[in-house]
Amino acid sequence: MQQQYFLSLGDGGFHRIAYTEWGDPSAAHVVICVHGLARNSRDFDYLADELTPECRVLCMDVVGRGESDWLENPSEYTFATYQRDAAAMLARAGAVKVDWVGTSMGGLIGMFLAARPNSPIRRLVLNDVGALVPWAALFRMKGYITRGRRFSSLGEVEAYLRQVCAPFGPLTDEQWQHMARHGARREDGEGSSPYLLRYDPAIGEGLHGHIDPEFPMGPDMLRGIDLWNVWSKVTCPTLVLRGADSEVLLKKTLDEMQSRKPDLQVVEFPGVGHAPALMNEEQIGVVKRFLLES
Repeated sequence: MQQQYFLSLGDGGFHRIAYTEWGDPSAAHVVICVHGLARNSRDFDYLADELTPECRVLCMDVVGRGESDWLENPSEYTFATYQRDAAAMLARAGAVKVDWVGTSMGGLIGMFLAARPNSPIRRLVLNDVGALVPWAALFRMKGYITRGRRFSSLGEVEAYLRQVCAPFGPLTDEQWQHMARHGARREDGEGSSPYLLRYDPAIGEGLHGHIDPEFPMGPDMLRGIDLWNVWSKVTCPTLVLRGADSEVLLKKTLDEMQSRKPDLQVVEFPGVGHAPALMNEEQIGVVKRFLLES
């Protein structure tokens, strides 16, 4: 695994995007993985490690998260910005076709890109997100964004993540420690609480700005963020993963998605909410089999 960077251009100027690269740089099969709202690229370490014998895997830190730059203007934390950065990531990959694995927000970015004419996305994995995101779930996720909360130790960070990320499903102690270690940064000289979570607290400001003007909201807008028009334009083979207890991807939404796209592949994980962590053997195996299908 190598840490890599490139520059992307936003409304306010250039910003640096970080990503981790796994596998043989010359491998023809390229997979891009993108995380959820307040997470980062290192959530995919376990999946990427399993894919690398056959694939080159690029895991991007969305701007404002992980090792990527923070934006000076919080209003730029929108899906328009994320799509431009993702397009730069696709160019950086240098592949004619790529597979996309996106958790929550990362899945929405992938769905927008897959709906574009001449999209390079060959196969799409949507991890616990779909064509309708209920307002209640959106506000709940926004409420998890800390406003500069500090922690005294990585152990305290881990305890916090075990609480707010409990819907990810059962994780091992090693996996929780992994999430804490890569999900926080230390600021020396900050007294007894030197640890901060590794994202800009302002990322929640643009949550309502992810609706693309080319894909206007449909008649379900009062129930939530309606992306059925986007979904109707996705033609590539798609796998949707759902936590059986998810409040973000409702069962009735998934059923409607499948009715509109009968070839859609669906896997549901019991005892999991939003969103499956993609760290255990079962979940990784489902994704790997789908991506390696001919």
